[in-house]
Amino acid sequence: MSVETVEINDAIFCSPHIREVCGECGYDGREENDAFYGFDPIDREPLASPSVTVTKDGLHQCKKHGSTGCSQCFGWKKQITRARTAAKKAGKK
Repeated sequence: MSVETVEINDAIFCSPHIREVCGECGYDGREENDAFYGFDPIDREPLASPSVTVTKDGLHQCKKHGSTGCSQCFGWKKQITRARTAAKKAGKK
């Protein structure tokens, strides 16, 4: 089954639900997102996408700041680093 995806500030999510890991779509983008930022894939918690809206140009922007490149809301590398650290502390591999 092919899942429609969307890229938001260099991270990939399922398009219908804006989730990095989506049980409804059967999608898991953690490996792809980890690889994009230069990490080896590990079992970690998924990225949490903030509430987004779509601009007239079809780009996703955070609702909080109205920015398509918001480093506060779309700081994926920082979120991945924290999730990887937590996973390692929890003993996941």
